[in-house]
Amino acid sequence: MNNSVVVIGGGPAGMMAALMAAQKGKSVILLEKNMQVGKKLAITGGGRCNVTNYCDPSDIIVNTMVNGKFLYKAINTFTPYDLIDFLCSHDVETKIEKDNKVFPQSNRSADVISLFENLLKKHNVKIRYNATVKSILTSNGKVLGVQLNNNESIYTQKVILSTGGMSYPHTGSTGDGFKLAKQIGHRIIKLRPSLVSLELNESWVKTLMGISLEDVIVSYEVEGKKRISLRDSILFTHYGCSGPVILKLSAYIARYLQEGTSPMSVDFLPNMTEHVLLEKLLSRNVKGHSKTIRGFLQSLLPKNFVLGLLKTLQINEDILLSQLSKVDRNIIIQSLKGMIFTIKQMRSINEAIITSGGIDIKEVDPSTMESKLLKGLYFAGEILDVDALTGGFNLQIAFSTGFLAGSST
Repeated sequence: MNNSVVVIGGGPAGMMAALMAAQKGKSVILLEKNMQVGKKLAITGGGRCNVTNYCDPSDIIVNTMVNGKFLYKAINTFTPYDLIDFLCSHDVETKIEKDNKVFPQSNRSADVISLFENLLKKHNVKIRYNATVKSILTSNGKVLGVQLNNNESIYTQKVILSTGGMSYPHTGSTGDGFKLAKQIGHRIIKLRPSLVSLELNESWVKTLMGISLEDVIVSYEVEGKKRISLRDSILFTHYGCSGPVILKLSAYIARYLQEGTSPMSVDFLPNMTEHVLLEKLLSRNVKGHSKTIRGFLQSLLPKNFVLGLLKTLQINEDILLSQLSKVDRNIIIQSLKGMIFTIKQMRSINEAIITSGGIDIKEVDPSTMESKLLKGLYFAGEILDVDALTGGFNLQIAFSTGFLAGSST
């Protein structure tokens, strides 16, 4: 029992933790509620597995929206460069794409999962599938073991809790770890969706469903103090909007959003100032169909977006630029350079890429990932109250905290 470790949850954090503990000579049991490990890992990056971001450890912390400083030891103990070297040394070659995102050369998340499965087997980690933990056994402030749903008890003095969050519940992330931690006295910071689409109050956005704009700037003011401006692509949906810029925005505002009353503005022409746009609208050198407001705007933006916008603004799409009133010109400029939308709410946590909130990091030792409340209990991965932007940062956090927790047992 003294030399044993039980890891609860076979995601990236749990697999890394189990491997590190086994490499220290521990007898490791990995408990996975599914019939396979890495089920959520398999769908990350559209199945291509954006394992990390090719950047310095400090950049991981900067791109962590919540409690980034808590990760200093973990990220610097096992850096993005270490992860890439680890993968390559086990014949999973990687490549760097846009925004320094790192993927397996094969574009197959299955290759990363197979690597861990093989290494866990090589180091004699016993994986028990279809194993759900009912409770963590404790006595006098120390871990004694775990009890499974079938009432079987496994005795150990070291337990690593790495059950993930509540996002993508079909992969097994159903919040089990939060319940287990709460049972033994840990505080859970309110769980919220992050990296998720937004629902908007404006019903007219339904007319834009399916339209994607490759380059916009979305701005949001946090509690009237800090203005966040992000630039990337946006996708309109039947309920509101999604796409990279919206997912990033959701990570910034997850804890500040006043649902139903929170405005965000969108600049649809970030490469053009209001002054230049006005000059073009006043220009008498336009030719052909561009003489109409519809034709002019379609030279800048997708046709269906233009038609939906003009209909909403109640401006005749066939009116000539020369006949456009000053009022309508100003309305068009204001709409294209700062259209206001009101965020109704974030989409369900079930649709979110990650969970914001979790184990209060004030109750976790950042140098070991061990609980400050219960000796022998460690945490790793998404269960912790840390979350980051898209781009491989969250997976790096999972691998790094798993590495540190497993190494600390």
